[in-house]
Amino acid sequence: MSADDQAFLDVLSSLPHSIQKYSNEVADYVDKHVEQLAETLRDTLANASWVPEQFRPQPPPPPPIITVPASALERFQNWVSRNKFLITFVVVSGGYVAYKTYQSTARWRKPRRARRARNGGRMDVVVIAGSPALPLTRSLSLDLERKGFIVFVVANSHEDEIMVQNLARPDIRPLGIDITDPTNAGNSIDAFARYLQSPHAAVPNGKRHHLSLQAVILIPSLNYQTSPIATIPPSSFADLFNTHLLQPILTIQAFLPLLTARLGPPAPPSTADKDRSSLLSSSSSGSPKVLVFTPSIISSINPPFHAPEATVCSALSAFTEVLTAELRPLGIPVTHMQLGTFDFAGFTPAARSRLINQPAMGENSADAQSWPDSARKAYGRNFASQSASPISAGRIMPGMRGSSLKELHNAVFDVIDGSITSGTVRVGLGASVYGFVGRWVPRGLVSWMMGIRRVDDLAAWQGNKGNSAFGSPRSPMSSAASDKEREAGSESFVAVPPLEHVTDSNVWKER
Repeated sequence: MSADDQAFLDVLSSLPHSIQKYSNEVADYVDKHVEQLAETLRDTLANASWVPEQFRPQPPPPPPIITVPASALERFQNWVSRNKFLITFVVVSGGYVAYKTYQSTARWRKPRRARRARNGGRMDVVVIAGSPALPLTRSLSLDLERKGFIVFVVANSHEDEIMVQNLARPDIRPLGIDITDPTNAGNSIDAFARYLQSPHAAVPNGKRHHLSLQAVILIPSLNYQTSPIATIPPSSFADLFNTHLLQPILTIQAFLPLLTARLGPPAPPSTADKDRSSLLSSSSSGSPKVLVFTPSIISSINPPFHAPEATVCSALSAFTEVLTAELRPLGIPVTHMQLGTFDFAGFTPAARSRLINQPAMGENSADAQSWPDSARKAYGRNFASQSASPISAGRIMPGMRGSSLKELHNAVFDVIDGSITSGTVRVGLGASVYGFVGRWVPRGLVSWMMGIRRVDDLAAWQGNKGNSAFGSPRSPMSSAASDKEREAGSESFVAVPPLEHVTDSNVWKER
């Protein structure tokens, strides 16, 4: 076979493969276009309105959906993408709570000890101007003494000195000051200043050191009468302002010369003035602090039937603000300690251990049964309702105990050593909560929560039978009181005369 014949046979053998290939391509092309044409025709007939319903072709079934199970990571990512705002809120809130918890724990565990001299003796002095009968005064005195301070408690009478001595602590000492006598008070302050400037030794014949006044703590009385304003006699208001308002103001007034004196060890007569100034500045470890305690729950919301406490605490708060403004240029910091509710279980009987600013019912609270019928009709039901309210007792909810006294003790020490520099410190259960309530919650809502309701059934007016302190003619006693006031015009304070003769001059009192 020649080569030409072999080439012809190869061409003939490749023809079937080429024909098959071209035929497949033509078939695929025809099938594709026919299928597209069929789908187009089917869709046109299915959507044509002129074709009857029964003759319209049915659409092809949708392709099956194959679901692949997502992994745990994919599910978590999908949940995070759907709840971005919730996660942001939780993270921010959790971070804030964790930070506050860490800060509170660190502050709670912080070692708190007063300075000591090189010979081991105590050198920091704190004065507490508060009644030794108050549980707050006793607890704070004992705590500051345990932390290394020499504590002086202001005693206005011999009985107060005995109560301070009964604490049986050598570094808790009475400081006798009669603030009703300005001359006597000045002499007592001078003697106390000389005591601070004198050198002291921890042991006999030991190395001597000087004392430094660190703080003056003012604790006014915390017991107040709860009663409608109309049932409180004028004598009670006079006694209240004398004991709860005037006495704290005169006490801090007596200490102001001592606070602004920059006490230090006395320099020898031959020392130059500038050497004396440097000696005074080097001996003092900073200006003494002034701490003013006031109950804050009642004065924040000013509820009904708490006029004595609300009036006195508001006046003391205003007095503290003025005192702060006057002492700030002198470099003497003043801190207003607004107190909540504390647990005094270790200092008072169980019936009175939970309240700091409310006395036990029946001791200083008014007895509605002794009121006249007109007063009971006007105020009796609302007074009973608010007396049973947790808000009136300074609690957040019934049965809730007060804060631990350690919280107050730590706050006082931090103010004294300079860790807390804020001008106002709220401490104790309910102090911050009721401060917020008093600032933002409507007063009507607060009264409604205390059970105060509208009274429509009032007693008829029967007139005021007999003499009364309101609108009565000028009596000999009032004339004598005015004469005494004129005679005492040069005194540093005005004494309110006793008003025992008008104890029954209540406008609701029926003779």
